[in-house]
This record gives sequence, structure tokens and C-alpha cells, in this order.
Amino acid sequence: MLGISLDDFPIAGVFNISRGSKTVAEVVTVTASDGENRGLAESVPYARYGETRDGVARDILGLAPTVTRAALQGLLPAGAARNAVDCALWDLEAKAAGRAVWELAGLPAPKPLVTAFTLSLDTPERMRAAAMRHAARPILKIKLGTPDDMSRLEAVHLGAPSARLIVDANEGWSADIYRAIAPDLLRFGVVLVEQPLPAGDDDALAGIARPVPVCADESCHDRASLAALAGKYDVINIKLDKTGGLTEALALRDAARKAGFGIMVGCMVGTSLAMAPASLVAQGAGFVDLDGPLLLGRDRDHAIRYDGSTMQVPSRSLWG
Repeated sequence: MLGISLDDFPIAGVFNISRGSKTVAEVVTVTASDGENRGLAESVPYARYGETRDGVARDILGLAPTVTRAALQGLLPAGAARNAVDCALWDLEAKAAGRAVWELAGLPAPKPLVTAFTLSLDTPERMRAAAMRHAARPILKIKLGTPDDMSRLEAVHLGAPSARLIVDANEGWSADIYRAIAPDLLRFGVVLVEQPLPAGDDDALAGIARPVPVCADESCHDRASLAALAGKYDVINIKLDKTGGLTEALALRDAARKAGFGIMVGCMVGTSLAMAPASLVAQGAGFVDLDGPLLLGRDRDHAIRYDGSTMQVPSRSLWG
């Protein structure tokens, strides 16, 4: 049996990207029960992909109460609805078996991860101040995609000169803007650029020099995305809300590695419940961006512990 609740978790302050601002993480919580055990999971519908919480809830309520994880893959497309159900079913299977999800999936025991910490888009002065507050973190991720990106990038580098930087343009650049910015990226400590061009206009990346690795985010959802990314991207960003759950995320990770792509594992702004299954995919990834709970004013019970930027292994009381 499947149950749904629509839950809000306040963000600590305001989270800005080039597409807009948010003060609340609006999530869908799914419960899967066999009458004795209960599995729990979370997804974050994303308007960029045409998703709403009501739409995700309708998709989930349209499933048979006894849906299996194997059947689910063909019943819903990759996206937030399938993610929440898939991860809840994994949690239910683990609790019913008295084993951890990583054991059921045939994975090594998970270890702590070092995650990037995201700085919200703001004025250069405020971004520099934010970088100074978090200068001890080894990896900072900055949201860009505006006409003043170079001044923001320089400000963050000055505020945290020892930090490695991930730049996320959120599809906000053109090919000409990327050509102009790319030569300066190394100088400012940038180690990865996420989705510089719109997903529908990224063919130009095949003919542009990439002085630092370029990562596909909006251009990569599941394994069906991979063929179109060759020659344009060096890394893919795996998010469970894009893949439609842990099942496809693990398969995508393995297929991407075989195809020669580097791996980044990211998240929407969500709670520890969303990070827990993603942490299994992130084992061994070159880039980890699972900082959602660090951006919240309130988290779930049994929340994941973060020691600075080190994400500890989630408790099985939370998930898995």
C-alpha cells in the first residue's frame, strides 16, 4: 500500500538561482507498507521538467497498491514520482528482509562523503561574504548564469581562495559567453562547470575547448540520455529526481562509467530522506553535491550528520 503527504521544510534564508528564488523546500513524502513494515522516501518535483506536487501525487495514486519495484520502471517515466516510490520500495524491502539496502543491491558498505556546499546567487559582495564564512570547506558550488558572472566568480575566489569551485550556470550561458569565460575558469580555482548551455542548445559544446571538465545536468536524466552526451560533456550529474529512483540511478552510474564519463551525484533542495539513497550512488563519485539538508532551517527526524562538509553514513532509522 502506498501513502502520500505533501510536506514543507523551510530553507535557512533564501535560495537563489538564475531561474528564481525559494524559501521552502516543497517535497512529496511516500510511504510503502506491506502491513507489517513501512518504507519511506522523498522526492522534489521540479518545474523545469514540468512537474508539480499535485501532478506527482496523481501519478503515484494511479499506481496499484501492490506495485513492485520491477514493474514500476515501466509504469512511470523517469522523474520525481517514480523516484519517491522506487526509494520507498527499496526501504520497505530492506526492512522486511532485516538487511541494509546496500546489501540488497550488492554494493559495498557505504562510507562518509565529502560534499560540495552551495552558495546562493547574490550580489558579488554578498557572495564574497558567504564564501568567507565557508572558506574552510574544501569544495564550494556557486550558482551563476547572469551577465555579472565574472565579478561573482572573482568575489567568491577572493573570499575562499583555497576552496575548489564548482560553477553551475543552470543553462544560463550562450556558446559565446562560455567561450569568453572558459579561459579564466582555472585561474579562479574552478574544477567543474555544470550545464553551461541550455539542454536543447548544447551541441555547440562539441566544438568548444573545455579547459575544465563540463558536466551535464539538465541534459542527462537516465541511461537513454547518454548517447547524446558523447563529445559534449566530460561528467554527468546523477540526481535521483531525474533518474526516477535508486534503481535507474545505479544503472546509469554503471553505464556512464563504462562510456567514459566522470560521475557527479547531486540533489534538489531536500531533506536527509532524499540524500540517503543518493549517498549510495555517490560512493566513489568524483564530485558529490548532497548538501540539501545544510541549506534547510529544519530537517527530518534521524537526520544525516554533517561534520563540516563530511556527510556521515545515514542511519537506517532514517532510510535503508
